Amino acid sequence: MNAFNKSTIFFGIPKLPARYGSLVMPLLLSILMTCIVSLISTFNGIGLTPDFASKWLRAWGVSWLVAFPVLLLALPVVRKATAALVHTY
Repeated sequence: MNAFNKSTIFFGIPKLPARYGSLVMPLLLSILMTCIVSLISTFNGIGLTPDFASKWLRAWGVSWLVAFPVLLLALPVVRKATAALVHTY
């Protein structure tokens, strides 16, 4: 594998520098978590109706808009709490 392939993700898109990891991780986590939780919540609330997809996408968008900034603010606190509770070897 050549160096170009190692520095790209998909379809030739270059990887971001490591300094963006503290933003990319909460971004991906918030997308995944809000997707799953809003899907289950919407399905539980209205069932599989004809307008399910539009209602779910609206719920997902709103929940992501809240979750991403909350994750950015909460992760430093959670990391400190985890470090206080877990041994480091």
